[in-house]
Order: sequence, then C-alpha cells, then structure tokens
Amino acid sequence: MLKRDIDKAGGRMAAVLQGLFTLCWLAFGVWQGIAALSTEAARNRLAPTFTFDALFAGRTAAAINHVMAHDLPADAALRGTGGALRWRLFASGGPQTRVGCDDWLYLTEELRPWDNAEANMAARAAGLRAVRDALAALGIPLIIAIAPDKARVHPENLCGAPWSAQSQARHDAFLALLARERLPAVDSLGALRAGLAQGPVYLRTDTHWNQRGAALVAQAIADAARGLPVERPGGFTTTEQTPVSHPGDLLRLMNLDHTPDRWRPRPDIFGRARTTAPEPAGGGLLDETPAPQVVLLGSSYSVNGNFHGALQQAMGTRVANFGQAGAGFAGAALRYFASPAWRESPPRVVVWEVLERALGQPLSLEERAFLTAPLR
Repeated sequence: MLKRDIDKAGGRMAAVLQGLFTLCWLAFGVWQGIAALSTEAARNRLAPTFTFDALFAGRTAAAINHVMAHDLPADAALRGTGGALRWRLFASGGPQTRVGCDDWLYLTEELRPWDNAEANMAARAAGLRAVRDALAALGIPLIIAIAPDKARVHPENLCGAPWSAQSQARHDAFLALLARERLPAVDSLGALRAGLAQGPVYLRTDTHWNQRGAALVAQAIADAARGLPVERPGGFTTTEQTPVSHPGDLLRLMNLDHTPDRWRPRPDIFGRARTTAPEPAGGGLLDETPAPQVVLLGSSYSVNGNFHGALQQAMGTRVANFGQAGAGFAGAALRYFASPAWRESPPRVVVWEVLERALGQPLSLEERAFLTAPLR
C-alpha cells in the first residue's frame, strides 16, 4: 500500500514538473517572439507589410517568419555556440566558408564550379560590350575593372581547401572573352599581385580586399582614366582610425562574429580609413557642390576597404558610388540606369567594378534582358 502511494505521488510530481517545464518553455518562446518583433530591425521590415494587399499576398507572414528565423534574442547565442563547436572540434567553417591555414578563410561560392559557366560568362562579356556601345553613343567612356577572387590573389593560404579547376581558370577565360569583344579591362589583378611584396592585400577573415588592396586597384583605374575629360580639383584626404578588431564577413557566415577570440579564427585588426572630400567653394552649401562626373557601379567590393574613397582620391574628383552589397554582376547597373540620377545628370565616365566570382553564375531574367538591350 505504501509503495503504491509513493508511486502515485511520484507520478503526480513528475506530471507537475513536466507541466511546469512546458509552461516555462512556452513562456520563453513567447518572450523570444515578442522581443524579436519589438526590435527596430523587425519594425522596419514589418512596417511596409501592414496593408491589406501585403497581408493577402502573404508578404506580412513572410516578414514575420523572417524575423522569427533571424532576430530571436537567443538566436545569436545558439548559432555562435554551434559555430564555435564546429570550428573547435572539426576545424570546419560550415557550408559557406572554407578554412585555409593560419586562420585564413575563403568563400565557398568563389571556389566551386557552376553549371553553364562558359555560356554565362560569354553572355556577360557581350552585355558589357552592349553597355559600352550604348554609353559610347552618348560620349561616355566605360572603364571595366575586375575584382579578383581572394583565392586567386592569395592561393598560398588555401592549404588544401578545394578550389575547382573551373574557378581557377575563370579570370583568364573572361579576359579572353573581353578581348574578343574588344573591351579593355584595368589590370587590377596585376596591381594587387604587385602589392603582395608589402604584405596581404585581402583580409584574412573577410571576402574582400583590405584597404591597401582597394587603394592599389583604385590607382590602377585612375591611371586608365588619366586622359579622359574629367575635371580633377583634387583636395581629397584620407585618415585612419586607431586599429581595432574587425571580424570579417566570413566569420559572420560561420556564426562567429560575436564569439570570444579563443573560440574562433583570430579577427583582422586594422584602423578604418576615411577619405574626406574638399569643402565646396563659397561656404559649403549643398547646392554649390558640383555633381559627380564619375559613377562607380559594382558589388560589395565597391563599398568595402574604403575603395570609393581611394578612387576619389586617386582620380582627384568626386565619384558617385552606386556599388551595392549582394548586387552580383549587374545589380548595381540595373539600379543605376533605372534611376533619376542617370536620367537627370549622366556622368562623363562610368567605372564598372566586375565581381569575378559572379561571372559564371546563372543570369536572372532581369539581368539577361538588361544585358541584351541596356539603357533602354
């Protein structure tokens, strides 16, 4: 009898504990959801979807799902823990990052092969020729500069990370296509390799060139544009802040951007550069600042490493930067040539920074239509 009573009491206690655990877990989930939806980033994402059209089209639900998938307070800790364990136990960077030696990291996207890469590159080379011809009809020269893959400039640190034969051959193959289309390109790869004697020109934990690498390519572009009819008032100055730790975008892809250093590859350390334009004549009123005569189109390389500032200083003139992170090959061009900036004040020179790793990737329908008939 006593044993049966003890078993019943134990069963009731287990049921109570299970119920309390369930309630606590539900409360934790509710708190996580409310906290995520209360952030500024969540409000900015959700605000445009608070319409009947967005609700019935499913955009409101999609926005809420995105917030729940990416902005939960516990999400960063859980992802960071998983990334740290993966790195420490298996020396793995996960699906998007390949680990080299001496804490060098590489983007998987630039190392892998792509289906129909040759046809995609040929379409993009022909598209650049079409853009060049359309701009030339308006008296606007086009300068093309390829942003090489990090692995191409720093292959010595791959240390066994898989690098496909297609990716290794991509840069020269595209240069051959440009030559066939009679399109000269700035020798950005040569400029970067020449700078290796003074040290790395790309960041260890980031996809992009470092500030010195960006300045080398900017100078090569300025040299190519030397004879073009651009006013060059000069007066640009560049300063560097105190060096601090800068975890790169590859650490972010490994979910290690907010992890203590002992649990991740060591971050890059540098002082962020900032280029300042000269004050406009007459006191600095906004309407007295001349419109930029040069437009920069490009990828995330155009918005990293102070490339924009270095290009302005090297060219001695203001440059309107339409570079866009995540824009791939033609995203920035699509945005710019559809904008009032192009229609109302076309530039004297267009610089197109071409992302090498995007050259063989599939073309979207929008990109294909633009490259077939640009500027229309």
